[in-house]
Amino acid sequence: MGAENNYLKGRGAQVNPANRFEQHSYDLEPDIPQVPDDTPRTEYIEVHPKTMINKVTSPDLPMDWSVNPYQGCEHGCVYCYARNTHNYWGYSAGTDFESKILVKKNAAALVEEKIKSKSWKASPIMLSGNTDCYQPVEKKLEITRSILEVLWRYKHPVSIITKNSLILRDLDLLKQMAELRLAKVAISVTTLDEDLRRKLEPRTASVHSRLFTIEKLASNGIPVSVMFAPVIPGLNDHEIFKVAEFTSQLGASSLGYTVVRLNGDIGEIFEDWIRKNFPDRADKVLNRVREVHGGQLSDSRFGDRMRGEGNFAEIIRTQVQLARRKYFAEKVVPEFNLELFEQLRHPQLSLF
Repeated sequence: MGAENNYLKGRGAQVNPANRFEQHSYDLEPDIPQVPDDTPRTEYIEVHPKTMINKVTSPDLPMDWSVNPYQGCEHGCVYCYARNTHNYWGYSAGTDFESKILVKKNAAALVEEKIKSKSWKASPIMLSGNTDCYQPVEKKLEITRSILEVLWRYKHPVSIITKNSLILRDLDLLKQMAELRLAKVAISVTTLDEDLRRKLEPRTASVHSRLFTIEKLASNGIPVSVMFAPVIPGLNDHEIFKVAEFTSQLGASSLGYTVVRLNGDIGEIFEDWIRKNFPDRADKVLNRVREVHGGQLSDSRFGDRMRGEGNFAEIIRTQVQLARRKYFAEKVVPEFNLELFEQLRHPQLSLF
């Protein structure tokens, strides 16, 4: 793993690249290697956005709207594509991303204001389109729960993706919503190897907790899918069938996936991380990531960036298709109910 004194325990990123929007940067001691003394403590910084529901314009994402109660994420997943967005707030995509968390305490009020507007039409809202809505501080702040309470009150559909078993705290709301086809959940499962999980996603729920969460949600009638994401060639791609089998047995209704892409500062962060944690296979993994993205670690091409290209990407795609046919062929994911929201807002329509 490299020198123990140089490793930030409990963090994914081990470096803090300069913000690419800053015109000037400096080193306190440019001739002396900068060695972290202690793992940075997490700071929670309140911000006051004017809007909360964001239009999703990417053709690669199966959603129209997203809501992110937090910016930055303490989970510390080293591969996270959202790291680059922290630059827009004046922070680094590295350790800043997982230690400087921006919280939006007025989120629920803004969501209610938006869906009450005359121009709003019912359309599923994704919670956690960028950073996890159930990261650790949610246990105290309950911003995500307050948003769910608003959506339940208006009978508005919502989908959630998370890595945290904290979602079970809101089982009461989700169960009621699911009975009316207003809620779906996706649990992100990157590996069944707990040792790899601790290094790759240091502050997420354990593998055991995630599997328990899938089973608990499914047994309560809440449609739950599994996102095997990201697939990292040479690191976790061999687990596709095992993840599919385990999660299907626990009640998951479908399996999705994406291939890792290391855009912007994430390339530097990930390469530093893998050379410290898996020096024996670092070159193999990095070369395979390049192979599935046309020779680059990054990939911004719509249609290709989430799935990759070339022989290795095709092998991954074929394995996922086979796993779906073997373990999910007989399963059905219910459609969202969009009518209840309109009926509640325009009760006279129910007379026709």
